[in-house]
Amino acid sequence: MLDDTLPHVVPLKGGSNFRDLGGYRTKDGRTVRRRTVFRSAHLGGLTGEDRVALVGLGVRTIVDLRGVSEAAETPHLIDGVGCRIVGAHIEPAVGDRIRNAMADGTATPHFMMELFTDHYRDYPHRCAPGFRTLFATLNDGTHRPLVFHCTAGKDRTGFASALLLTLLGVPWETVMEDYLRTNELWTGHIGRYPELDIDTRAAIIEARTPYLEAAFEVVRGDFGSPEAFAEKALGLDAAARERLRADLLEG
Repeated sequence: MLDDTLPHVVPLKGGSNFRDLGGYRTKDGRTVRRRTVFRSAHLGGLTGEDRVALVGLGVRTIVDLRGVSEAAETPHLIDGVGCRIVGAHIEPAVGDRIRNAMADGTATPHFMMELFTDHYRDYPHRCAPGFRTLFATLNDGTHRPLVFHCTAGKDRTGFASALLLTLLGVPWETVMEDYLRTNELWTGHIGRYPELDIDTRAAIIEARTPYLEAAFEVVRGDFGSPEAFAEKALGLDAAARERLRADLLEG
């Protein structure tokens, strides 16, 4: 569980869902190191005060999980932060299908649930190159402290965060709690999809337990375990995973 005394959520005026992945307890009683890895929604609306906050956190690297066009539409506002940006582009793949369903009247809660569940099932295979770039960057200590993000910090970022915490030994219940916190913290959905009914809209904008579970069912079913997935798909062998644990855990 998270130590509630930690400044787990970093409040930003021009962004949301920015939080420290540090402070979680692992199954063997260790703690994920604080102020080392952060997850976030996109950083295209940062204010001057927000950029000062990133400097205060010592952020060296931002890994952008958004697709190429998606990233170009909302570029980072990080002048003065002094960090590098690494593109680990994962095309979202669901946007066109959402728009088509809205246009032809087939947008229903069930359709959107199925769409996002299938989208998550796609992560371990189609999206592996982007996640491989993220973990290679993360495993290089010269890039930390590091922030990774997509647009909402919900789906691609949610899967990557869950995988990292799992590899570090954080219990699944806690991993899921971290994933679902997006529903409290992401404000970027406000005003989006006003033409949809509340249940259909919710299936799009919410982080939901079945979505993340679907991705990990593929990880375990097709690769054997998260550790095997990390080795076979992301290039993190046992030595690399142990180095990551040594760097990111304390206690």
